[in-house]
Amino acid sequence: MPVSPAPRHTEPLDVHLMAVREGAGTAGVEVLLSRRAGGVYAAGMWHLPSGHLDGPHEDVVTAVVREAHEETGLMVDPGDVRAALTVHHRAPAGRARVGFFFEVRRWQGVPRVMEPAVCDGMHWFPLDALPEPIVAYCRAGLDAYRAGSRISVHFQEPGDPVAYHSAFDRLCLVPGLEAGPPGPRLG
Repeated sequence: MPVSPAPRHTEPLDVHLMAVREGAGTAGVEVLLSRRAGGVYAAGMWHLPSGHLDGPHEDVVTAVVREAHEETGLMVDPGDVRAALTVHHRAPAGRARVGFFFEVRRWQGVPRVMEPAVCDGMHWFPLDALPEPIVAYCRAGLDAYRAGSRISVHFQEPGDPVAYHSAFDRLCLVPGLEAGPPGPRLG
């Protein structure tokens, strides 16, 4: 009897802007975060400027450049976008997604709230002193970035809070190749 193939796995693709700068004095590296507002998911929580791909015609770099401008007013040259990491995430409600986190250190403009219906604040925070409440998915990406991870898994369980809480830290760093791809096998 033929086995019917399972449906293909499809998940939304997210892009996350990690606009980073050297902080003043002893602040170290700072990252730009925005506070979600209105009737959106995780309203009142801090998150990276982010969004979804607009369809099959848009690649992830184009999407993060577009989202940067739409949400923060920053103009980013695609050549200044650096791949930081990828996070495979599952929300407490069970929906999974894949997030591409991009580091940007050069841009034109001054960040400001561009979409006040869904964002009521924007601020620079030291990477080692992130604000609360912060979306757990965003915190997982920033923690993985600080750890130097290139790919991570963040699968929350039903009942976990949307906001980061250390008792529900589900981040799993996937080890990478230390010295590049392996050479030919000997023996």
